[in-house]
Amino acid sequence: MDQFNLLKQMIDFNRTTFDNTFGAACMLQEQSEKMMNSFVEQAVWIPSEGKKAMNDMTAMFRKGCSEFKRAVDENFSKAESYFEQSGRSQAQGV
Repeated sequence: MDQFNLLKQMIDFNRTTFDNTFGAACMLQEQSEKMMNSFVEQAVWIPSEGKKAMNDMTAMFRKGCSEFKRAVDENFSKAESYFEQSGRSQAQGV
């Protein structure tokens, strides 16, 4: 049973590490996006199509990040449930 407890702790540690790193990356992206938006608003020489392309790019990046986060969370949940089921099966002697 100790091995499953150890694996659960490893998964929890990896999840926490991912969440913290992902949060920091998102904050960096938000700051970069604010700087870019400020620059684009002040740059009168950028055509409206260019501004729209930049806005579309940031929207796609935000969507990609949220989908990536959802996929990682889903897979962490799957791993946790797998090890919980395996731990229960082994405890029951199956």
